Amino acid sequence: MIDIVTDDDRWAAFGLPAVVERATEATLAHLGLDPEVCEIALLACDDARIAVLNADYRGKAKPTNVLSWPAEDLGPDDPGGDPLPPEADPDGTIPLGDIALAWETCIREAEEQGKPPSDHVTHLIVHGTLHLLGYDHETEADAALMEGLEKTILGKMGLPDPYAISDGP
Repeated sequence: MIDIVTDDDRWAAFGLPAVVERATEATLAHLGLDPEVCEIALLACDDARIAVLNADYRGKAKPTNVLSWPAEDLGPDDPGGDPLPPEADPDGTIPLGDIALAWETCIREAEEQGKPPSDHVTHLIVHGTLHLLGYDHETEADAALMEGLEKTILGKMGLPDPYAISDGP
C-alpha cells in the first residue's frame, strides 16, 4: 500500500507508480514481508524541495537523490546486524514510513552513471525501502549488508549491480 504524492510534474510522465510498486514489492517480499499490508508514503519532488527537507532533517542544506523517514527505529544494536522486524498495527497494517525522491538529482546521476533512469530510480526506491526497515550504511559492516541486499534484490528484478563501475554513456 503505497501513497505517492507528486510535487513535480516531470515525475508524471516517468511512470513512477509502476516503478515504485515493483521496487517495493521486490524488497518487501525478499525480506519476507507482505507488500499488501505494508504502508509507505513517497514524495516525488524536485531538488529545491528535497534540499529543504535534507536541511531540516539532516542538517545538510543541499539536494540529495533519496531521503527516508522510518516509522520506527528498527536499527540493529550491533554494526552489520539484522534490524528488528517491523510490528503491525492492531488493524494488521505495517506502517514503514516515508521516502522522498528528487527529480533533477535522480536523472543527473542516471546520466552520469550511464544507466536508464528507471533502473537508477528503482535502485533508489529499494535503497529507501531498506532504510525504512532499519538498514543503514553508516559503518562498513552495515554498508556491506545493505549493499549486498540491494544487489540481490535488484538482481532478482533483472537489473545490474548498481555499485559496478560504469564507463558512462
